[in-house]
Amino acid sequence: MPTKELLVIGELNVDLILNGIQGFPKIGTEILAQKMNLTLGSSSAIMAANASAIGIDTYFCGLIGTDDFGTFLLNSLESKGVKTVYIQKTTEHQTGITVVMSYDQDRANVTYCGAMEALTYQKIPWDELTGFKHLHLSNFFIQKGIREDIVKIFEKAKSLGLTTSLDLQWDPENLWDFDFKNCLPLVDIFMPNEAELLALTKKDTLDQALETIATCSNTTVVKLGDKGSLAVANGKRIAAPAFTNKNPVDTIGAGDSFNSGFIKKYLDGRPLEQCLQYGNLMGALSTTAPGGTAAFACKESIKKTLKETFNSEY
Repeated sequence: MPTKELLVIGELNVDLILNGIQGFPKIGTEILAQKMNLTLGSSSAIMAANASAIGIDTYFCGLIGTDDFGTFLLNSLESKGVKTVYIQKTTEHQTGITVVMSYDQDRANVTYCGAMEALTYQKIPWDELTGFKHLHLSNFFIQKGIREDIVKIFEKAKSLGLTTSLDLQWDPENLWDFDFKNCLPLVDIFMPNEAELLALTKKDTLDQALETIATCSNTTVVKLGDKGSLAVANGKRIAAPAFTNKNPVDTIGAGDSFNSGFIKKYLDGRPLEQCLQYGNLMGALSTTAPGGTAAFACKESIKKTLKETFNSEY
């Protein structure tokens, strides 16, 4: 029987977040930001940190450089209770960084990938995976080292008895070169947002996009922002409304926080509707503090914020 709950495989980088920016930068000019934070970044790491914060036994597999940013990431994950035994270091690449220019409900990002591109199939601890219940992989497109082996990764995970989930994230090259017809049958929970699903399927409407992947996807969970979320499984649709934060700090990591909440209830064996509701709640909680993980500081603060902001007892 597996004794460990969740292994997250993915990219690792720090986020340099700029808020209160006066306009948008133009070549040859300079603008000012009113606030700056250096924080744990990367979709995968935010998901893992918040999953651990809400009670999932969480491990991380990734690659960092032997530099100060790498040390910062290790310390940040460990402070959240994430086990980092499967994070490896390389002297050939620097740790990645994303500069986040945050504008109210949206943002513009510039990422230096560095070590995250060097994570490969061979660096995944396959001999250890029989001890896990679930494997989650995020941000497929910017991890060049695992892209060609993505089907092989999920085949192997399923052969070892794990349940699986995948959040592709956005493709910076806008090519959307992902073999979803062969990969998605091996993924238990496919977790795109609406824009990503439309871009992947090259369709104009959500209905068309869902129809395109219907024959190969087991359960598709679509994040719809302020419209909540939607799950499609066995030809049936289940929707859950969003929780509204009237004064959001930023939306960084909201989708990743949704993932952590959904997977928490999924691992607990709850119905899809409850998984969606808890995912929506964790996504909303993320917006109450900067940077994706600050709202998940400890169980007491999580409980307090959920009660005061969303009148929730979750």
